[in-house]
Amino acid sequence: MNLMWISMVAMLLIGFPFMVVILAPVLMYFGVEMNLPNLNVVIQQILTGFTPPALVSVPMFILGANILTSGEAAKRLINMVKAFMGHIPGGLAITTNASCTMFGAVSGSTQATVAAIGGTMRPMLLKAGYSSSFSLGLIINSSDIALLIPPSIGFIVYGVVTSTSVGKLFIAGIGPGVLIFVLFSIYSFFYSKIKHVGVLKKATRSEQWKALKEGIMVLGFPLIIIGGIYAGIFSPTEAAAAAVAYALFLEIVIYRTMTWKKLVSSLLDAGIITGVVFILVGAGNVFSWLISFLRLPQQIMPGIIGTDPTQLQLIMVVVVAYFIACMFVDPIVAIYVLSPIFAPYVRSTGIDPILLGTLVVLQSAIGSATPPFGCDIFTAQLIFRRPYLEVISHTLPFILILIFATALIIIFPQIATFLPALSGL
Repeated sequence: MNLMWISMVAMLLIGFPFMVVILAPVLMYFGVEMNLPNLNVVIQQILTGFTPPALVSVPMFILGANILTSGEAAKRLINMVKAFMGHIPGGLAITTNASCTMFGAVSGSTQATVAAIGGTMRPMLLKAGYSSSFSLGLIINSSDIALLIPPSIGFIVYGVVTSTSVGKLFIAGIGPGVLIFVLFSIYSFFYSKIKHVGVLKKATRSEQWKALKEGIMVLGFPLIIIGGIYAGIFSPTEAAAAAVAYALFLEIVIYRTMTWKKLVSSLLDAGIITGVVFILVGAGNVFSWLISFLRLPQQIMPGIIGTDPTQLQLIMVVVVAYFIACMFVDPIVAIYVLSPIFAPYVRSTGIDPILLGTLVVLQSAIGSATPPFGCDIFTAQLIFRRPYLEVISHTLPFILILIFATALIIIFPQIATFLPALSGL
């Protein structure tokens, strides 16, 4: 068993892909320590990870995000927000924050949001006098709101692993997502006031009206996804299919920017990304099964939280565990590996699974932008071609804000639970 953990850490530090870091030690354990030449059980558990129906929505949301990223939606969304907010102190930074939040309601993907919004906003931020490190920190952390604003791949995976309603989790993410948007906007306002940067000329009413007409159709996505689920018209899976149909309608009929070449490219990219996601899902599922088979939760948890933990004690342990884990591994893997460990204690203490799911996905968002190995850091490095230290140098203020938001949600759980209770789902 020790060999398995040592090999995992070694491969992670060397830089192996996450699916190799997870699968190779499992195969090593079965082949060496259990002396089982037949690995059918591993293959069976990998395939079992693909079977939950809710996972069907994942490739649909990925495809919808790719279609919009290749078209005009992101640019029109940015222009609309900038026309109304660009003239206030910190307006350009707030525009970035708002655009990432709104695009998160379209894509559900942090990486897609970094690419779509960051690629357009970063040159504007630099031209307005913001430092490169501030612009990178803002884009990376604002994009992580996409993990909370529905549709969210993080919520889909957590719902599948823990048998929690994905529809309720989607609705629960709205309150925390808006809270983080407000906190980031306040920080951007005061940062810009102190640094005397980032104020644009106020748009005229005609310019605002034009930007509104060009961008308002993009806001149909949250109406379809959130409104459809809230009203009981769609399941999350059906909402994903409707979002793809709307994306095609928007880019082909309304904006007329989608060509066959772009569409084929979007389909191929969606296939590649879906393949990576599902490999991670399968790898996480087999590792989760091995953890349960070896009864590691029963061996580890009593020493950490005792035999009779309170709800607050368990929540704090869960929050810290996911935050640290997502600094090193992909959130999908962290959710699959850690959830079975905490599941018995969550059930016994009676913690609201919707509240806990919101906190888990929020920690996944924070960890994704936190050194040393937060996945969004490397996404930004790849997209913007900037050094690692420059990318991470201004992430600390945003991470502290996100930790503060976590504390607020723990103290006031209604931030996450109010809308699901109201929805009646």
